[in-house]
Amino acid sequence: MSCIGFWIRGHETFDSSLYLHPMKILAGNWKMNTLPEEGLALLDALVLGLSPERLGEVRIVVAPPMVQLSQAVERLWNVPEISVAAQTCHQQSMGAFTGEISAPMLRALDVDAVIIGHSERRNYFNETDADCAEKIRSCLNHELSPIFCVGETHQERQSGRAWEVVKNQLQTGLSQVSSEEIVDVVIAYEPVWAIGTGEVATPEQAQEMHGAIRQWLREKYHASAQNVPLLYGGSCKPSNAAELFALPDVDGGLIGGASLVAHDFLALLDALRES
Repeated sequence: MSCIGFWIRGHETFDSSLYLHPMKILAGNWKMNTLPEEGLALLDALVLGLSPERLGEVRIVVAPPMVQLSQAVERLWNVPEISVAAQTCHQQSMGAFTGEISAPMLRALDVDAVIIGHSERRNYFNETDADCAEKIRSCLNHELSPIFCVGETHQERQSGRAWEVVKNQLQTGLSQVSSEEIVDVVIAYEPVWAIGTGEVATPEQAQEMHGAIRQWLREKYHASAQNVPLLYGGSCKPSNAAELFALPDVDGGLIGGASLVAHDFLALLDALRES
């Protein structure tokens, strides 16, 4: 089975078997920010700042608001180095779910990926690990790459339960994913206590959790685990990116605020490329 999602939008097919290490990915989650014209301006600034030399082997993902997905895909159609992700999707393919959007709808828009289980979705919209498992299954069924978010709260870390919480999220969220399919999944570790707070995990804390996730993947998926990218997603910015991206089990970042400023996002790209 070859990789889908990121690598399919009319341009190329990614064969994970050719890689001995995970692909580097820099993903920008715009959240509920930017009006359509602002989103286009941000995309244009990113494209203007890119070159093959600057990208190296890094793949870029942008996750604009739902109402901007079509315009993002259209604007980036001839820019295969930038993939487009949705910020969530519903687990069902159709039905009476007012306000929701399904994986087949996103696939029809030529979207490449979907962020699943972001801490804000879990916190504000009561998204559970079981919901995540069903959403991941729906994404894979419709050739979308899930960017699956896991992470602990401050209270959970302080109580010594950080790995227990993350392991449970992995076990349930990936319960319907086979060894052949895991190469189509990206995992983002978000220390919830570091999102939007300006606080950031120390390099030791980040590597400890990323290393534990990698080991869990090896135990469950064996050789397939080697090509699953692990992204760090907690207040990563140009001032701390180089230190985080240099860690052996950090393969990139899921970026929030810094992804809304082209100069900052491109600075993160430079740090990741050089890591």
